[in-house]
Amino acid sequence: MTTPWGEVALARFPEDPRDRLRAWDASDAYLLRYLAEQAVPLSGTVVVLGDRWGALVTALAAHQPVQITDSWLGQEATRVNLARAGVGPGTVRLLTTQDPVPDRIDLLLVRVPKSLALLEDQLLRLAPAVHPGTVVIGTGMVKEIHTSTLRLFERILGPTRTSLAEQKARLIFCAPDASLPRPANPWPYLYDLPGDVGSLSGRPVVNHAGVFCADRLDIGTRFFLKHLPETDGPRRVVDLGCGNGIVGTAVALANPETEVLFTDESFQAVASAEATFKANGVPGHAEFRVGDGLTGVPDGSVDVVLNNPPFHSHQATTDATARRMFTGARRVLRPGGELWVVGNRHLGYHMTLKRLFGNCRLVAGDPKFVVLRAVRRG
Repeated sequence: MTTPWGEVALARFPEDPRDRLRAWDASDAYLLRYLAEQAVPLSGTVVVLGDRWGALVTALAAHQPVQITDSWLGQEATRVNLARAGVGPGTVRLLTTQDPVPDRIDLLLVRVPKSLALLEDQLLRLAPAVHPGTVVIGTGMVKEIHTSTLRLFERILGPTRTSLAEQKARLIFCAPDASLPRPANPWPYLYDLPGDVGSLSGRPVVNHAGVFCADRLDIGTRFFLKHLPETDGPRRVVDLGCGNGIVGTAVALANPETEVLFTDESFQAVASAEATFKANGVPGHAEFRVGDGLTGVPDGSVDVVLNNPPFHSHQATTDATARRMFTGARRVLRPGGELWVVGNRHLGYHMTLKRLFGNCRLVAGDPKFVVLRAVRRG
C-alpha cells in the first residue's frame, strides 16, 4: 500500500498464496492521504477502531497508536505487518473490543465495521474518553456507509458530515459535542429462545454487539438445534465458530458429561458464548478460546465438532474459511469422530467434505439449509 510516508507491505492472516484479497482497500488509503494533506495533528493518544488487517496502525506506527479490534485474525495480521515494517513490539498498543478503553482520546479513527451494532457499542464505550478537541474521522467504502451509520455518530458523539467519494470510498467527519446526552449502552443484549429448539427451548441467550443475528435466533442455527447429534457419556465436543455459543450449550445441557470447547476468532463472540453458557447454569465443563479455528487443539483429541461456517470475509464471499475449518476438524477428530455442519444448501459443502473425509451423509435438509455429517476414518 502506498501511503504519504512511503510503501507498506501488508498481508492478511493467515497468509495464503491462493488468496487474492488485499489487506487494505481504498478507504484505508483515502484516510491516510487525508491525514497527511490536511496536516491533521497526530499527537496525543491516537486510537484506531476496527482496523481490519493493521493497515492503518502500521502506516501510523511512528505515532504509537492504539488499535481496537474484534478480530483475533486481524490482530495477528497487525502483529505480522508491524514486524514486517520493522516496528518494535509494544510500539502499537493492541486492544480488543472487550478491553478497557484509553482514558483520553485525542484522535479517533474509525474503520466502519460491517455490524452497525458493533459500531454503536464501541462508540458508546469510547465516548467518555472523547473531549471537545478530539478529532474524529471515520472511513469506509461507499457501500458500507449508510444514513444509519451517520446517525449513530451524531447521536453518540456529535454533528457529523461526509466527504465526497474517492475511488468508491468516503470519509466521515464528526465534531464531538460534550453537552450531548449519551444514551445507555444496550449491549450485551439478552433474550429467551423460542420453545421449539430442543434442550435450549425458552432459555436465555446473551449477545455482545457484532455477533451474527445478535437480536434473534437465525434460521440456520434454529434448524441445526433440531438436528444436533446425541451424545452420551464423557465426550469432547468443539463448537467451532461458536458465535453466541447456543449450539455448544445445547449439547452440554443434553449431556452434562460433555466437555465443550467454544472457539471463535471474534472476541465479542467468545464473550457471548461464555455468558450464554453461564446464564444457563450448565453443570458440565467448558473452555472458551479466541483464536484461529482449531489451532492449538491436539490431533485426534476430539469426539465431535459442530460447525456453522461463515461464507463472508468482510464484504467478500468466499469458502476459504469453511475449507480451513473442515480441514482443522479432520485433524483434531479421533478415528470415528464426527464433524456436523449446517450450511446453506447452495454452498455445496458436501462436495468439500467428501474430498476431505471420503464420506458425507445428509442428516436433514429443507429448501434452504442442510445438516451434514462426515466421519474421520481410522
